[in-house]
Amino acid sequence: MTETQCALYARVSSEAQTRDNTIASQVIALQERIAADGFMLEPGHSYLDDGYSGSILLRPALERLRDAVASGHVERLYVHAPDRLARRYAHQALLIDEFRRAGVEIVFLNRPIGGTAEDDLLLQVQGVIAEYERAKILERSRRGRRHAARSGSVSALTGAPFGYRYVSRDQGGGVARFEVMEVEAHIVRLIFAWVGLDRMSLREVCRRLEQIGCQTRAGATHWHASTIRGMLANPAYAGRAAFGRGRFLPPRPRLRPIRGHPQPSPRATCRVLVPPEEWIEIPVPPLVDLTVFEAARAQLEENRKRKRQRIPGADWLLQGLTVCRRCGYAYYGKRAPRSRKYDRTNTLRYYRCIGADGYRFSGHAVCDNPAVRGDHLEEAVWDQVKGLLEDPRRLADEYRRRLLQARDETREPDEIVRLERQMATLRRGIGRLIDSYAEGVIDKAEFEPRIAGLKQRLSQLQERHRAAVEVAENERDLSLLISRLEDFSAKVTAGLAGLDRTGMRQIIRTVVRRVEIDDAHIEIIFRVPPIDGPAGPNSPRETTISRQHCTEDRRANFRLAGSLS
Repeated sequence: MTETQCALYARVSSEAQTRDNTIASQVIALQERIAADGFMLEPGHSYLDDGYSGSILLRPALERLRDAVASGHVERLYVHAPDRLARRYAHQALLIDEFRRAGVEIVFLNRPIGGTAEDDLLLQVQGVIAEYERAKILERSRRGRRHAARSGSVSALTGAPFGYRYVSRDQGGGVARFEVMEVEAHIVRLIFAWVGLDRMSLREVCRRLEQIGCQTRAGATHWHASTIRGMLANPAYAGRAAFGRGRFLPPRPRLRPIRGHPQPSPRATCRVLVPPEEWIEIPVPPLVDLTVFEAARAQLEENRKRKRQRIPGADWLLQGLTVCRRCGYAYYGKRAPRSRKYDRTNTLRYYRCIGADGYRFSGHAVCDNPAVRGDHLEEAVWDQVKGLLEDPRRLADEYRRRLLQARDETREPDEIVRLERQMATLRRGIGRLIDSYAEGVIDKAEFEPRIAGLKQRLSQLQERHRAAVEVAENERDLSLLISRLEDFSAKVTAGLAGLDRTGMRQIIRTVVRRVEIDDAHIEIIFRVPPIDGPAGPNSPRETTISRQHCTEDRRANFRLAGSLS
């Protein structure tokens, strides 16, 4: 056995394939090929993505594989086929080029891929065909489900809501249907009666369901108001299941990550409701009377208009930015009247941790972090933001640091010119070599390895040239920014005094990444660093520098001077 570090990558896209463990066939074939080639697969070098689409690059196992390749821990990679690596040709080309530049040899089981132009052309064709097949499968599936819905077939829905059991064609003798589950159906009827007839709030319905011990389909005893709202809006319970109630679009940008999920979802989407006139209705067994269903929907609309409609304006400057240091839940805005009875209109604004609300967690709070006075917190954060914008030294120092780093990366002032000369020399050498082969001076056995080596060297030089040009352009951009910082600071200082609350909130969202609260201790994580930040675990070198932001995370710590309550 050789000491070559091998790795394998396998992927299946659908959840059904994951349940059926079809990825095991790929792994077995790859392991057999590695053994046949005389290599050994070390533990931890099997990278498997179960249930991830090949149309996206953000996959857990693929991310670990790319990190291992970049660290030099992989020399030979085995993949069943190019479409297992990625479905889109552009993604295939990006990954293969990245792996080859790291010196990794890629082996596809369906056909060996070499380093010639013909092999690269074949790989490109396979990638384009895989992308075309994926688009064709998606379109056929969409049109097939739409045709089934227009024909009144329940198979277009592929699943059943709470209260029903979906019977597939195989189980139902060739006809798919919804089968009523009486235990769950009784709960559904209670929910509609409580909201439509008794006019209960959604949270009161959740509490009552938990009190009588009703379980969700997943077996949980805790119910969410969003689940109840979705059930009340589902026309299937009135006997008219709807196909095409929503469409999925790319997700909207978020101010901060979701609690417990620092990395974005690989299948992140945003569901947008479709007007009811575009729905395709399919008859199913009703669970509630149509009158009760309409009454529940009317109550939802009344609740939305009367209480749940958002108040316009920018009353909360830190909306979407505050987070609890203890439990990780977000803070929300809450108003409370002052104790002075003679001034009932004078209310206080608080930022309160979601985890401190016991009614959200079956009557038991999960966090004891106290509420923070909104005016005190917003004033403290705004003072820090103003201090950042009014002092151009913070921005100038960061840009100057990057400028020096860019100069260090270029190493030599004339590196771009030198690289261009070397690339021109290589191109002339490739041309002479091709002419020699065409005239019969050298044979094919000598021509192929020499032309492959020259092309590889040319590719490396082109990559270095591209990086050097990018560094030079960044240097020019940073120099231009530094020259304008003083003017920027003067204009900002003059304009901050006249800002309304909407403008203040926009500036805070631009400069602040998040605000962490722990009792009276407040920590602001800026997108732009403080000039004299502490040199501890909370300061400069905590994260990798990203040029998508002005700088890495930097923090400003302080305690609120005023009272919290």
